[in-house]
Amino acid sequence: MKGLILSGGKGSRLRPLTYTRAKQLIPIANKPILFYALESVRDAGIRDIGIIVGDTKNEIMEALGDGSRFGVKLTYIQQEAPLGLAHAVLTAESFIQDEPFVMFLGDNFIQDKLETFVRKYEETKSNALLLLNPVSHPQDFGVVELKDNKIVRLVEKPKNPPSNLALVGVYLFDKHIFQAARKIKPSFRNELEITDAISVLLQENYTIHCHIITGWWKDTGTLEDILEANRIALEHIDAENHGVLQGDSILHGRVYIGKGTKIVDSMIRGPAVIGENCIIRKSYVGPFTSIGDEACIEESEVEHSILLKGASIQGIGSRIQDSLLGVDAKIIKNHTRPHALKFMVGDHSQVHVL
Repeated sequence: MKGLILSGGKGSRLRPLTYTRAKQLIPIANKPILFYALESVRDAGIRDIGIIVGDTKNEIMEALGDGSRFGVKLTYIQQEAPLGLAHAVLTAESFIQDEPFVMFLGDNFIQDKLETFVRKYEETKSNALLLLNPVSHPQDFGVVELKDNKIVRLVEKPKNPPSNLALVGVYLFDKHIFQAARKIKPSFRNELEITDAISVLLQENYTIHCHIITGWWKDTGTLEDILEANRIALEHIDAENHGVLQGDSILHGRVYIGKGTKIVDSMIRGPAVIGENCIIRKSYVGPFTSIGDEACIEESEVEHSILLKGASIQGIGSRIQDSLLGVDAKIIKNHTRPHALKFMVGDHSQVHVL
C-alpha cells in the first residue's frame, strides 16, 4: 500500500498568513500540521508516500526533504493548479499505479490511528473506505447519506445536507478510483470533486465501506480550528524544562521549554509549549499557548494562542488570547505621545481592539 498526502491549495481562509507560507506548515504545538499527517501514514506501516504540491512546492520540500528523517521515501508530485481532490488523484496515478493507497489531506488532524482503518480496508476487501465524522455545519463539507449503515449518496457542500456526516480528509482507495475520476466533469467550483468520483464507484456497484471515527478530527482551515487543534495537541505533551528560570518565575502544570530559553520573573501555566532561544520576561503565558523559537514576550499576557518563530509581544497592558502571530510579527506598546493605536495590517487580517 502507498500513501498520498495532499499539500497543495492556497489556504485562502487563513490569509494573510498563507500569503507567505504553506497552510500545511502552520505549527500545532510547535510542529507543522503536515508532520502529523506524515507521521500518521508512516505509523500505519506505509513507507512509500507521494506528496501532492502546488505553488508552495519549494517550502514543502525544504521542510520534508527526502523523507529519510521520518523513516519514509517521499516522491513529490506537482499539481498544475488546485483543481479538486479527484484531479489530485489523477495527477498521482503514475506514482500509485495499481496499488491500493491512503489519501490524507495534509491540513487534517485526527486522533484515531490510521492503522485501524488500513486493517479494516484490507479485511473487508473494499474498493474504497471512507472516514466520516458528525459535524455541526455539514454544508461546509462533503456529506454522506447512509441507509442501514450503507452509503446511498454523497454530496459536496450541499445547501440542504442530507445528514451531518462529513467526509474526513482521509480515504482508502484501490485502482478503480482512477477510472471513476476520469468519468466525472468539473463541478460548479470548476473542480473535479472526490465525492463525484466516489459516486461513480457507488453507481457501478463497487464495494464501499465507511467508518465513523470516535476521536476528534479537525480540518485546520480556519483560525478557530487551528487554535482548537493546538489545544488538543497540548493536552498530550510532557513537562520538560531545557531552559533557564530566573527571578520569581513559576511553572504550573505541563509546560515544555526548549533549549536556550529564559523565563524571567514570569508565570507559565500549562499546558504550553515554548520553543528554543525565547525570552519571557515579567509576563504571564496561559494555558493552550504555543510559542515558536526565538519569540519574545515582555511585560505582557497571552493565552490560548500561537506565536510563530521570532514573534514579539511587548508592553501590552491587556491579555492577548485566541490569536495567531506570524513569523517575526510584533505587537508593541507605543509609549510616545500622542497616544494612539498604530497598525500595519495586511489583506484579510483581523484586529480586535478593546
